[in-house]
Parts: sequence; C-alpha cells; structure tokens
Amino acid sequence: MNKQDILTLYKYNQWANAKILNAASHVTQEQYLAPASFPHGGLQGTLIHTLFAEWLWRQRWNGTSPAILFKPEEFPTFESLRTRWAVEERHLMEFVDGLSDERLNTAFKYTNLAGKPLTKILWQAMAHVVNHGTQHRTEAAAMLTELGHSPGDIDFIYFLD
Repeated sequence: MNKQDILTLYKYNQWANAKILNAASHVTQEQYLAPASFPHGGLQGTLIHTLFAEWLWRQRWNGTSPAILFKPEEFPTFESLRTRWAVEERHLMEFVDGLSDERLNTAFKYTNLAGKPLTKILWQAMAHVVNHGTQHRTEAAAMLTELGHSPGDIDFIYFLD
C-alpha cells in the first residue's frame, strides 16, 4: 500500500462520514436517542462507536493504547457528536497527510481493549478502520432511511465519480 492509495481511502471515509452526518443532522433529538436492534443500538450508539473507532486507532498509530470507551452521555445531542467528530477528522487527516510509504508498511504495537498486546502493519490497520466505518455507516444509513433522511449512495465507486 502506498500513501496515495491510503489517502484516497481516507478521503472516501471523510466523504461518506459527511453524507451520514449531514443526513443525521435532520433527525429529532428523540430519533437521535431512540434505541434500535443494531449491534450498537440506535443512531447515537452507532455513530459514537464509529467515531470512537477512528479515534482509538489513531491513538494506537501514534503510540498510545487507550483503555477507555466513549460513553453516550458524552454525546447527549447530535451536535455534540458532530462537533467532536470534526475535531477527530482534522486530526485523522493530518495523520494521513503526514505518512510516508515506508511508514505505511511498518509494524506498530498496541494493546487492545482487553489488555492483549498485538502487532499490526499500519496500512492494514488503516484499511480496517475504513472498512469498519463502512459497516457502521451502512447501519446508520438504514436507520436514517427509515426515518425519512436517506444519505443517498455512500459506495466508494460513487465517491470516485
């Protein structure tokens, strides 16, 4: 993997996140907080989980292994989540912009949330984060569509167009 390829994936990730967040900005507070049968609950839980994963992996890539989870009470409103996401997106894209091909192909060590030490190749973990986001954006898109606020097409091929 090279820097241009990973940058393209992260620009896609940014674009797809924006489509989801823009659609979510139209839901009511009750809809944002409503439970659902998805793995991370409703819209709030799904979006928090997606943001958390981006933050957590960036921390790991920078040499720290947080052992905390984001809590729903930290994001009581959609706007609180969106504000925090904008900060994380800026940090994440700065990280991606600063990469070299050599670093992408280098291993890094971290400790997972269960306390297990692991080693991964950076580009593989970075591809995982985009793929993970795709799964949860799809869940959020399904919820948003049910609420009458479809984000539209969020496939990679549409981003490339």
